[in-house]
Amino acid sequence: MEASELINFFKKDHFAALTGAEIIEVKKGYCKAQLKIEKKHLNAANVVQGGAIFTLADFAFGAASNSHGQLALAINVNITFLKGVSQGTLYATATELDVPKKLGAYDVIVTNEKDEIIARFNGLAYRKSKA
Repeated sequence: MEASELINFFKKDHFAALTGAEIIEVKKGYCKAQLKIEKKHLNAANVVQGGAIFTLADFAFGAASNSHGQLALAINVNITFLKGVSQGTLYATATELDVPKKLGAYDVIVTNEKDEIIARFNGLAYRKSKA
């Protein structure tokens, strides 16, 4: 799937759009997405809510895992939060670990604009049979 086709496909991800997550680069097995932190992303402790970070990482994972043009859906994910942030921009970089067949494994690193690691996300995607 071409980058522009993938970006258009993921414009239909209404939840990601609601949070403000955007794809900034995508190619086969790779995606970089961003989220500009706003007040709506902060929890009661005044740091970005874990669900917002998870959504950004999951969004990048989804784009990377679907970059081969075959529908791929998450079957298992894990996230570890390493640092809290309250402002700036977050970036999620998803990388394919191997050329997938039925299952695809991905690492996603979430960083801030200072390149500090905020979270690490691992995902496993199942590739649906072509219809």
